[in-house]
Amino acid sequence: MPGRASPQESGTRSSRGDARDVVLVHGLWYGPVSLALMARRLEARGFRTHSFSYPTLGQALASNARALFDFVRERELSHLDLVGHSLGGLVILRMLDEWSGLPPGRVVLLGSPVRGSATVSKIVQKPWTRPLVGQARNALEYGFAHAPAGRDTGVIAGTRPVGLGRVFERLEPPHDGTIAVAETRLPGAADQLELPVSHTGLVLGSEVVDAVEAFLRRGHFARDDS
Repeated sequence: MPGRASPQESGTRSSRGDARDVVLVHGLWYGPVSLALMARRLEARGFRTHSFSYPTLGQALASNARALFDFVRERELSHLDLVGHSLGGLVILRMLDEWSGLPPGRVVLLGSPVRGSATVSKIVQKPWTRPLVGQARNALEYGFAHAPAGRDTGVIAGTRPVGLGRVFERLEPPHDGTIAVAETRLPGAADQLELPVSHTGLVLGSEVVDAVEAFLRRGHFARDDS
């Protein structure tokens, strides 16, 4: 099922033709509304955003990656940055692994369990909690642990231990309440950054937007000593 455009991208193409295009991909359960605040903040900083919507529970990773590819191709972009939260980052990685010929650009992953999620592994052990992850089970349980070739990828992990994941699993610190920092470590990433935010805070925090902007513009995260 192809993704749908969000209101963030309407009315911006002709008036801001020189803006960098950023496709935002939400995580499990959240939906595109979860990234609306980040989209507004990025728009205010000169980016043009496109929010991709997909069924997180009803379709497997491969189908959602194909839908993302179709979504991107339909927009005929000359430049393509991608930002994915949690499961959304895995959708991005799978798309870039499966298909070539996409416009150049960078990738930022926000709390994506590229090495698999211990929380999900615990959830799927019980028949009454297994439906909480649906068709995303394999992607979240096993991850997708390699960076895309030829495309700078930055990883942001949260370290504020507040989240639903703690109900199901005792996570190894540091973690964001749902995903452990160790589960976000991506071999081949250009840069990796830890911020004091929760898993949900990765889509709400202004400091996260600062970091995303820095990486998309320069290919590395800004730090106090840089």
